[in-house]
Amino acid sequence: MAAIRYLVNDVDKSIRSYTEALGFKLDQQFGPAMAIVSKNDLQLWLAGPVSSAAQPMPDGRKPEPGGWSRFVLQVDNVTDLVKTLKSKDVKFRNEITKGPGGSQILCEDPSGNPIELFQPA
Repeated sequence: MAAIRYLVNDVDKSIRSYTEALGFKLDQQFGPAMAIVSKNDLQLWLAGPVSSAAQPMPDGRKPEPGGWSRFVLQVDNVTDLVKTLKSKDVKFRNEITKGPGGSQILCEDPSGNPIELFQPA
């Protein structure tokens, strides 16, 4: 199984967002440093500011949340899910867009990491 690591600002807040809003399961938590959540075959490592993954690089750059790389969650009904997530104050970067492969929208976790919600055509 492959895992994706996201840097987050607050591990506890991120756990709540992924489990309560997006249906992930908490597998393990290592205090404020890190947690592992999963959904189907996706394992997501949530690394907080005190984790080893957040330490500065030798050239001085500091890893931080956000950016545009993302994982994709395939959903059955993106319109209904967006309504539900908006009622839970989940932030979105755009509106639902439609293309030849289906419909998609980008939401953010509490640290600003993008998640693509995708409904196949």
